[in-house]
Amino acid sequence: MSNKDIATPKRTKQILEKHGFSFKKSLGQNFLIDTNILKRIVDVAHLTASSAVIEIGPGIGALTEQLAKQVGAVVAFEIDQRLIPILQETLAPYPQVKIINQDVLKADVKAIIAQELSGADDIAVVANLPYYVTTPILMKLLEAQLPVRTIVVMIQKEVAERIAAGPNTKSYGSLSIAAQYYAEAETVFTVPKTVFVPQPNVDSAILRLTLRRHPPVEVANEALFFEIVRASFAQRRKTLLNNLSHHFAKKLTKGETEQLLLDIDIDPKRRGESLSMAEFARLTDKMDGMLSEL
Repeated sequence: MSNKDIATPKRTKQILEKHGFSFKKSLGQNFLIDTNILKRIVDVAHLTASSAVIEIGPGIGALTEQLAKQVGAVVAFEIDQRLIPILQETLAPYPQVKIINQDVLKADVKAIIAQELSGADDIAVVANLPYYVTTPILMKLLEAQLPVRTIVVMIQKEVAERIAAGPNTKSYGSLSIAAQYYAEAETVFTVPKTVFVPQPNVDSAILRLTLRRHPPVEVANEALFFEIVRASFAQRRKTLLNNLSHHFAKKLTKGETEQLLLDIDIDPKRRGESLSMAEFARLTDKMDGMLSEL
C-alpha cells in the first residue's frame, strides 16, 4: 500500500477510516487530495537531493511524502497527537522524515534546525498552513531569522494577496510591509477549494517568500518602524496625519506631526496605503529623531 500516493481521494478516505479519524475544526484541518498540486508545490520550492525541509501541519503526510521523495531530510511539526500514529504508518517508507509533535508557535525552531538539520546547506519551509494561524506562523518564521532560503506555503488566497501586495492597492497593508521587510513575496498559483477534504469555504494560493539577506530599507529603530506602519493603517480611510496624530497623541501634537510629514515631503493628506516602504523608513528616522529630543 505504501507505494500508492497518499493524496488521492480513495487512499485518504481509507487512511482516515482505518484510524477512525475525525477532523477538528479548531485546528483548521483540510487535507489535500490532489497529487499534481502537491508536486507543483514541491517544484516551486526548487529543492534538490541535498535540501532539507521544515514542514508545518503534515496532516496524514500527503505533502510530506512528495517532499521526502525529493530531499535528504524533512522535519515536520504536527500539533494534533491523534495524527502521530497515522504519520508513523503512512511515512514508514521514508526514514529521512522526522515528526515532532509540537505546536510550531511554541517551538524553538532555530534550535531544532541546529539539532536535526545541522548538515544541510539548503533549507526550505514548505507547508500547507492552517488558515487560522497563517499570519502568526509566517511572522514567527520571518522574525526568527532562520537559516532558511525560501518559505513556500499554501494559505488562504486573500492573505497571500495581502502579503504580496504593493502600494496603492486594496490588499496592501501592514502585513505586506512586515513580510516584505524580511522577504521578497510572490503569489505563484491559486488552488481551488475543491481539492481538499473537508472543503474549505475559500480558495487557496501558493505564496513563495524568498528570504532577504538585508532588509530593503535601513532604519535606526526597527520597533518604531513597525509601530508607525501599523498606526498608518489603523483606519484605512483616514489620512496619514489623522492616524499618526491619534496614535502618537501623547508624544506629539497634531501640528508637530503635520510639520514632520511636510519636512520629508510627504503630503499629510495621503493615506497609509499610498506610502512605499522607503517612505515609511524616512518617516521613521525623522520621527525617531524628534522623539529622542523630547
